[in-house]
Amino acid sequence: MPKPTSGPRHDRRPGAPAGRKRPQHRPEVPAPDRLAPEIGPDGLPQVSIIRRGVERWQGGHPWIYRADLNGDPALQGGEVVRVVDGRGWFLGKAFYSKHSKISLRWLSYEDALVDADFFRQRLAQADAMRRRALPGENTYRVVHGEADLLPGLVVDRYGDTLSVQFLIPGTEQRKQLIVDLLVELFKPRAIVNRSDVGVRALEGLPQEKGVLYGTLPGPVAYDEGLVRVRADLLEGQKTGAFLDQRENHVMASQYAFGEALDCFSYVGGFALQLATRAKTVTAVEISDQAAAQLRENAASNKLTNVDVVVANAFDFLRDAVDEGRRFDTIVLDPPSFAKNKDAIEGALRGYKEINLRAMQLLRPGGYLISASCTYHIDEQMFEDMLASAAADAKRRVQIIEKRGAGKDHPVLLSLRETRYLKCFVLRVL
Repeated sequence: MPKPTSGPRHDRRPGAPAGRKRPQHRPEVPAPDRLAPEIGPDGLPQVSIIRRGVERWQGGHPWIYRADLNGDPALQGGEVVRVVDGRGWFLGKAFYSKHSKISLRWLSYEDALVDADFFRQRLAQADAMRRRALPGENTYRVVHGEADLLPGLVVDRYGDTLSVQFLIPGTEQRKQLIVDLLVELFKPRAIVNRSDVGVRALEGLPQEKGVLYGTLPGPVAYDEGLVRVRADLLEGQKTGAFLDQRENHVMASQYAFGEALDCFSYVGGFALQLATRAKTVTAVEISDQAAAQLRENAASNKLTNVDVVVANAFDFLRDAVDEGRRFDTIVLDPPSFAKNKDAIEGALRGYKEINLRAMQLLRPGGYLISASCTYHIDEQMFEDMLASAAADAKRRVQIIEKRGAGKDHPVLLSLRETRYLKCFVLRVL
């Protein structure tokens, strides 16, 4: 992390003469509420942060919280602002949010011009990384928000169609610019807006969904390994599908054998892969709509060994244990069980219940692929839960692999929220 920029070229106090030195121990004085921000030399509003915020900046964290602002700037939200410390030293540029607890999201630590070319370069750089990491692929996450230094923006590519989420005022207010740049860079058939997510409410934004560019005749098809999957980009989960699990879906086929069980199947990301190797696959999904699409995906791939069961996975697992059923391969890929830290204890109980029952259902030598997308539960907590489940199930269990999201979902080391997905491959002895 660079040090705060000093010297006359970067003195951001209006009217400061060239060559004038700043005092080195100027005390920080809290600004009054709703203070009209100073305007920097480039015409941008200037926001000051206190020492605690500077320490977060020095650690590389991409957010500054409202409690770390030096006063409450009279801004509407969505602006690009200059950020300075209590002495007026330039730290970088960020999106400002008025309603969220996260007031600043860093865009650049340099004194860069944040214009169309700035976003064009960031988008192109993000896509170039994916093309290098996933050669030959045409379905992947192009932009992963803060991890790609494009906070509040998600862009997923499904072949010639893009699905986008604008999550904060900074990206919402630049929606048309971003769409124009995506058209320029990718020349898509259509761009879908999937900003129908609850986190927008924290930013004072309504949920939105629709087609922003081109035409979308229906579900799109894309390849995962040997399987072709159809996804409804307007009505499906997230941006249409769970692209973060694509590499794990394909991995599952390597371990599949015998009688397989896939719980929380959705449209068949894991179930279809299991079916390419296993003798039979029981796919458990609670949604009638998703179950119907799963059946269509199985049929279009000529996979006749998939039995789709519409049921609650917790109930199915409990009943299967009571009935003495056994399986050789089991996948557990549930939705997030904890939306906040207060829900962690209950989430761990839920994870333990389904994993304990899965371990009871596996024959010796069987494989359990267990995933969690709850970022409040880290990898060590998840592993400890698995160990506790194995002990209660009275099974000896090996860890074969520890995996996360695919390479198109990079982790920003300074932001643990980007390391949210855990996927363990276990073998019961």
